[in-house]
Amino acid sequence: MINFEYISHSPEETMDFAQLLAKKLNVGDVVVLNGDLGSGKTKFTEGMLKYFGLENEISSPTFTIVNEYNAKDLNIYHFDVYRFSDSSEFYAIGGEDYFSQGLCIIEWGNLISNVLPKEYIEINFEKSEKNNNYRLLKIRTIGSKYDGMFEQC
Repeated sequence: MINFEYISHSPEETMDFAQLLAKKLNVGDVVVLNGDLGSGKTKFTEGMLKYFGLENEISSPTFTIVNEYNAKDLNIYHFDVYRFSDSSEFYAIGGEDYFSQGLCIIEWGNLISNVLPKEYIEINFEKSEKNNNYRLLKIRTIGSKYDGMFEQC
């Protein structure tokens, strides 16, 4: 398990950092985004999609549970599980089948932590009390798959 922190000073910096991470991701990777409403999770996802040339396609999946995006060589699945009462709802939509089919980005993934794969990246977003645009991103890698990934970020 690796811990890393990144301070973003603006939504643009959040998106830039997301693009740096996106460069390193492939099929089978899972990124879990946790944090309060308005803390930057969807903006981060927008940055990841921008790296794959999909910046004009983002929409919050709050009411659809999962949005599917097709990049050149990669399927991207953007989940928002905020409305789930428990992880059984993730099983009901076949959520675990997505893990091996593409890149999965899961907002509010802490709500389904018991169904996440053995290796994933977790990013917790915290708002700053001093500046409304600042965000602290606390990154934790679960499993050894992502060791060294954040050394050059």
